[in-house]
Amino acid sequence: MSAVMWVWHQLFALLLGPSSGPGWALSVVFLVLILRVVMIKPFRASVRSGRAMRALAPQMAELRARHGDDRAALARATQDLQREHGVSVVGGCLPALLQIPVFIGLLHVLHGFNRAGLSFEQNAAIANYVFPPGDVRSFLEARLFGAPLSSYLSMPQGLLDSFGAHVDRWEVAAAALPLVVVAAIATHVTARHSLARQAAPTGPAASVMRLTPWIFPPGALVGGLFFPFPVAILLYRLTDNVWTLVQQYIVLTRLDTACPPVPVAAVAAPAAAPAPIPGPRPVRRAAPRKHASGHRPSRKRGRARA
Repeated sequence: MSAVMWVWHQLFALLLGPSSGPGWALSVVFLVLILRVVMIKPFRASVRSGRAMRALAPQMAELRARHGDDRAALARATQDLQREHGVSVVGGCLPALLQIPVFIGLLHVLHGFNRAGLSFEQNAAIANYVFPPGDVRSFLEARLFGAPLSSYLSMPQGLLDSFGAHVDRWEVAAAALPLVVVAAIATHVTARHSLARQAAPTGPAASVMRLTPWIFPPGALVGGLFFPFPVAILLYRLTDNVWTLVQQYIVLTRLDTACPPVPVAAVAAPAAAPAPIPGPRPVRRAAPRKHASGHRPSRKRGRARA
C-alpha cells in the first residue's frame, strides 16, 4: 500500500508540491481507483454467481426437503449442484475479502506517519515503509481543509500538536464530519440500489435484507466519529462507496440487457395448468336409464327392440 501511494504522490507532487494536502489526498483516491480497477473482474464474477444462486433456489429447496436433517448429505448435494452449474460461493465473497487487507494495510501506513510519544522532528526523521524521512515530513505538514490527513476526531490533543503546528479539534471535525456524512449517504444509496436489483427476499432473511440500507449508514457514522479512522481513511471509504455505486449501475445494467435476471418467486412457482386446446368439445354419451328395480336395461334387448 505504501509503494502504490508513494508512486501517486510523486506524480501529484510535481503538479501541486510535495507538502500539498490535495496532492496527498489524490494519492489515496488513486490508490482506491487502482484497487477497484483490479477488482472489476472479480466483481462481475460475484454478480453472476449471485444470479446463478438465485436461479438455483428451487433446486436448493428440493434438496432441503429431500435430505431433511442430514446436514452432511445436504452439504454434499449442495456442493455438487453448485459445481455442476459453475457457482462459487468463495467467488461471490472475493471482492469484499480483497478489500480487508488493503484497508488494514493503508490504516497501518497512515498511523505510521505520526507515532505516539514522538515529537514532530522525531517522526519526520524516521522512514515509514517506502516513504523516506523527507516524504514523512511533507505528509505531516500537509493539510486537507485545515486538518492533517492522519488525524481523527478522537485523537488526543498531544498527538494533534505533534504535526508541526497546533491543530484544533474543530479543524479536524470540519474536515472529517462532511466526509463521514457523505460516506454514510453513499452507503445508503449503494445498499438500496443493490437491494432493488436483487430478487424479492423471502423467509426470515427478508426483514433483515430490507433493513440493510438503514443498518450500514449508522455503522459508517459510528466508525468515522468514534474509531481512530484518519481523515485519509474517510476519504478512502467515500471514494470506494462512490466507485461501488457507479460500478453497480454500469455492470448490472449491462448484465440486465444481456441476460435479464430471473426472480426467485417466478422460478420457484408451481407450473400452471395447461391451457385448453381450442376446438369443439367432445360429446359425452348419456348414461342409460335404470328401471324402477334399479337394474340397467341389457344392451342386447335394446338392440333387439331396435
